[in-house]
Amino acid sequence: MRREVLIGVDFGGTKILTGAMTEDGNIICEPVNVPTNGSDEGNSIIERLMDSIDEVLRKGGLSTAEIKGIGLGVTGPLDIKKGLILECPQLPTLHFFPLRNTVEEHFQRPVYMNNDANCLIFGETIFGSGVGKKNVMGFTLGTGLGCAIILDKKIFDGATGSAGEIWHSPFREGTIEDFVCGAGVSKIYKKISGGDKSSAEIAALAKKGDESALETWRKFGEYLSVAISWAINIIDPEIVILGGSISNAFEFFSPSMEKKLRRNICPVPAEKTKVVCAKLGTNAGFVGAAALAL
Repeated sequence: MRREVLIGVDFGGTKILTGAMTEDGNIICEPVNVPTNGSDEGNSIIERLMDSIDEVLRKGGLSTAEIKGIGLGVTGPLDIKKGLILECPQLPTLHFFPLRNTVEEHFQRPVYMNNDANCLIFGETIFGSGVGKKNVMGFTLGTGLGCAIILDKKIFDGATGSAGEIWHSPFREGTIEDFVCGAGVSKIYKKISGGDKSSAEIAALAKKGDESALETWRKFGEYLSVAISWAINIIDPEIVILGGSISNAFEFFSPSMEKKLRRNICPVPAEKTKVVCAKLGTNAGFVGAAALAL
């Protein structure tokens, strides 16, 4: 019998990561990682995306006919129903671009599209830290703050495709994303120490026992607990999954996050609901995008 494979594309403002996998989650070949160069002319970016899919097919010894579906996990905002990139600041030359239809016409295979944060957490639900769970809440912690809601093992998009977009919610003198993202970590550190460091550098300092860095992550954990408490109190998920580059510092912000979180959520989830890290690593985005075709 002819085998069927799933293609997933994690399409962000920095990189395009494309891979192929079987329906049970086995990755077929090394994924292809190319820079997006998001400020380039739109057609050039789309050509790189198409080429990345062709390269994965070549590396995996696959034909287009073997593709069951192509999933696109795309940085937003998006019109998910129409398959459009909207006014995305990371992709300024692709505003209102019909991405889903363009890829579908090129490869003549079914194409599915959703927000990149949704795809990452969806991938973790089906093949990662959320295996066996039906209702999952997830956060991607990196350049920005992403949030995804998985109900009955399906991505919940909401009425306008904006479900889980809590980044814009008011918090202190700004929005929650101002405090719970890479730049937010740097701002907290600067306020404490007066120095300018990236979140990765602050994590490295914390590993060396630097007091300012450790205090930075303690404050970050408290701020993050606010966002997670909103999610748990509204959705009541079985598990909360944290992904993105900042989740690598989990050991430093988890204690303060847990301490404040348990005080701010309802009694039963305070006892039962776990907050864990994603475990699919850098592959989570394309795995989750590919899983859209299941």
